[in-house]
Amino acid sequence: MKLIQKCVAEFIGTFWLVLGGCGSAVLAAAYTANSAKIGEDTVFPLGIGLVGVSIAFGLTVLTMAYAIGHISGCHLNPAVSFGLWAAKRFPGSELLPYIISQVLGAIAGAAIVYLIASGQGDFSLVGSNPLATNSFGSHSPSGYPLLTCLITEVVMTFMFLVIILGATDIRAPQGFAPIAIGLGLTLIHLISIPVTNTSVNPARSTGPAIFAGAELFSQVWLFWVAPIVGALLAGFLYSKFFEEPPLAREMAVEAEMPGTSEERANL
Repeated sequence: MKLIQKCVAEFIGTFWLVLGGCGSAVLAAAYTANSAKIGEDTVFPLGIGLVGVSIAFGLTVLTMAYAIGHISGCHLNPAVSFGLWAAKRFPGSELLPYIISQVLGAIAGAAIVYLIASGQGDFSLVGSNPLATNSFGSHSPSGYPLLTCLITEVVMTFMFLVIILGATDIRAPQGFAPIAIGLGLTLIHLISIPVTNTSVNPARSTGPAIFAGAELFSQVWLFWVAPIVGALLAGFLYSKFFEEPPLAREMAVEAEMPGTSEERANL
């Protein structure tokens, strides 16, 4: 697969992650429908809330993993790319192109969310958390301080990469990795939305912050540093303690492939 094809896939995948995840948070988390009936307003609470947003983020990764996993690996996240590189499963030469594609995809996704949300007359960027931005301190959904948010993002990204690396290990049941990864991201959001609005993804944090204003954009650095640190720790740990030696991996691959070694060499 050519690098340009992989990068386009990463752009589309990250676009979908931000549009689906952040879009659900901005447009549907607290949605209500008003219906006038006999001169009164009848309110039907239809918002999906924290649980719905968590599921939405998980579904974006689950669907894209099946859609583009065979093209680019479906990273959708600079931290994931760094973690896979640390685990020796991804070439360093492709890190920068992947990250650029992911960030651009996130910006495009956030732009569509903003375009849709701003179509409503009372929408405003004024507030503590517009466009589902990631933040700490006074902008944290529950007012958590910087250190708490730093720890949360490092730990959550660490566990996310452990799930990814384990689920995609050649020894793991084949074909089920997207389910484990999608559910893992859902669980991470259920835990940490109240703390940071959940990043574990520098691209996802950067896209909405660009449109949310200078004050929130000034906090994006944390959501680059913490996820990448967590991902690198997980990648190095998995590579050193859990990964099979290269020879054992090659033998396992050969055992899965039909035909003799000579026949495979001629394919």
